[in-house]
Amino acid sequence: MVDLVRSVEQKQLKEKPAELRPGDMVRVHAKVVEGGRERTQVFEGVVMRLRKGGAGTNFTVRRISHGVGVERTFLVHSPRVEKVEVLRHGHTRRAQLYFLRGRTGKGARLKEKRLVTASKAAAAKVETPGEAEEEDAGQPAEAEQS
Repeated sequence: MVDLVRSVEQKQLKEKPAELRPGDMVRVHAKVVEGGRERTQVFEGVVMRLRKGGAGTNFTVRRISHGVGVERTFLVHSPRVEKVEVLRHGHTRRAQLYFLRGRTGKGARLKEKRLVTASKAAAAKVETPGEAEEEDAGQPAEAEQS
């Protein structure tokens, strides 16, 4: 019985869900059914928490709308969630950001996480052509003498 439930859950999981962390600024595109119509609604805000649990994995997003805090919880593997875009990675030291509920304005902002990418690290280590020639000038040219 348990294997049957797990096999059904595995079919429902998305292949590549968005990699989210608390503090990330995200834009969630969710399908909304109103009567007979279906449209896509965009909800943008800060990821407050992430709860993991297989097909039941969910995340809560908070934003301030007209001075009122609005929180919405989405299932990561739901067919109603079309796309999750990560706009910025925020620097946090906590897993659940409930302290944001008591803050407004500038106090509710999170610092942006600075990520060092492989291309930036490689660019810092690249030698200029002048440096390479100077190093060769100091080396004896044994191969050329033979």
